[in-house]
Amino acid sequence: MTIANALTLLRLCLIPLIVVMIHEGRFAIATIVFVIAGVTDALDGYLARKLNQRTEIGAYLDALADKSLIAASFIAMVYVHLVPFWLVVLVIFRDLMIVGAVAIAWLMHNPIPIEPLRVSKANTAAQIIAVATTLGVRGFGVPLPDAVFTGIYAIVAALTVISVAAYFSRWFAHMAD
Repeated sequence: MTIANALTLLRLCLIPLIVVMIHEGRFAIATIVFVIAGVTDALDGYLARKLNQRTEIGAYLDALADKSLIAASFIAMVYVHLVPFWLVVLVIFRDLMIVGAVAIAWLMHNPIPIEPLRVSKANTAAQIIAVATTLGVRGFGVPLPDAVFTGIYAIVAALTVISVAAYFSRWFAHMAD
């Protein structure tokens, strides 16, 4: 067990707490725990590189933790009417498409390496900012104009579409080889 993998597992373990706090309307606690989970996302990758602790299982666990954290948070937030339904559908659909493409490549005995693209990292960062901002504003009573949320959600939507297009471009090229 590496330090990086332990942080990834911690992030996975925090997800149920975040979902329960959102469901119970305890948005301040949900925000704090979500931010901690977001920090572990940045920290685990940094430590894996810095301490030369990159592992194949770590790459898979990190992707699973990222997707689970974002998906669970968005689903919980749409359930309590904090985010638009269309955005949640877009975010979840993107992840399902990517996971499906990886599974198809694996089933066709042509596995594709799990390597996040820059646009995907930007997309994850935007999604983390969107969740943290949405929860934080509600949890701590920080007034923000609706235009701020519209802008954040538009950026998330655009990066989501661009990243899925980039992954599929890479996937089609990989499958053609």
